[in-house]
Amino acid sequence: MAGNDLGSLLGSLLGRGGSSGSGMMLGALFSGAGSEAGNPLEGLLSQLTDGGLAAKVDSWVGTGENEKVSGAEIAQALPPGLLASAARAGDLGEVDAADQIAETLPVVVDKLTPEGQIPQGTLETLIAQQL
Repeated sequence: MAGNDLGSLLGSLLGRGGSSGSGMMLGALFSGAGSEAGNPLEGLLSQLTDGGLAAKVDSWVGTGENEKVSGAEIAQALPPGLLASAARAGDLGEVDAADQIAETLPVVVDKLTPEGQIPQGTLETLIAQQL
């Protein structure tokens, strides 16, 4: 599936319509993270965990309350180049992109992990199950 299609699905999951800039940015993040992992959700969460956000990621996946994250924390935790790619997809600067990702990513992860664990399957299938 093309990045734009994934971004449209993520925009719909966020309730912001198919052309959501946030959806496009998250689509770019998941696409970039998934290239090594096979499961883009698991790949992105692994990168954020390795970047120092393990407790926050665990809260988003778990069934309790989601811990907030700042744009600065997102920017520091993401591998070089991944934030830049997401910012381009959302037509934003990196600081604004990181702030939007910090606002929307916990919501998306929470919706994609309703049982408190990372489900297997394609990201598109996981999103479609939640729409």
